[in-house]
Amino acid sequence: MKLILLGAPGAGKGTQAEILSRKCGIPTISTGNILRAAMKNGTPVGLKAKEYVESGKLVPDDVIIGIVRERLAEDDCKNGYILDGMPRTIPQAQALEDVGIEVDAALSIEISDEVIIERMAGRRTCKDCSATYHVVNNPPKVEGKCDNCGGELTIRKDDAPETVKARLDVYHKETEPLKDFYEKRGKLKKVENQPTIELTTKAIVEALGL
Repeated sequence: MKLILLGAPGAGKGTQAEILSRKCGIPTISTGNILRAAMKNGTPVGLKAKEYVESGKLVPDDVIIGIVRERLAEDDCKNGYILDGMPRTIPQAQALEDVGIEVDAALSIEISDEVIIERMAGRRTCKDCSATYHVVNNPPKVEGKCDNCGGELTIRKDDAPETVKARLDVYHKETEPLKDFYEKRGKLKKVENQPTIELTTKAIVEALGL
């Protein structure tokens, strides 16, 4: 299955992508993680991306498409993949189609801005392996420490309330129109955000007919 996850920043796309990845045996291609790795390593693409991310703006399409295309050419993507955080704009979606990257479904997690702002305030990210946690919904076993690698958990700059509001504005303007784009192609599946991660997963599995 080739899947795109849509939803506002903080809708839980990354968490659900991990669960679906295990369930379907296909990799999650998180543009956020690829970009964060590039930013952490100080690569030319990473430094370029960092300026945009820290001001709450979108990274330019040519940078993203190039990274994604390279990643999808790897062997583990032969049986399908989950794209998390890409495409974010209609030109990106069109560019993916133009280079022959097709998807079976675009899954949209529906959630209100108020819930997002509240949720992001509790989000913590491992500075070593980029695993994400939430102080209420998905806490680590040891406070402040990553379950996977023991790394320190931090609040990402783009999870601060003022940055979240800027990111939501960008989402509504740039990314939300993708729902129409995929609906016209008969590929859109909508799922209402549920009170728990498990219930959201259950709704997604039903929507995709897995």
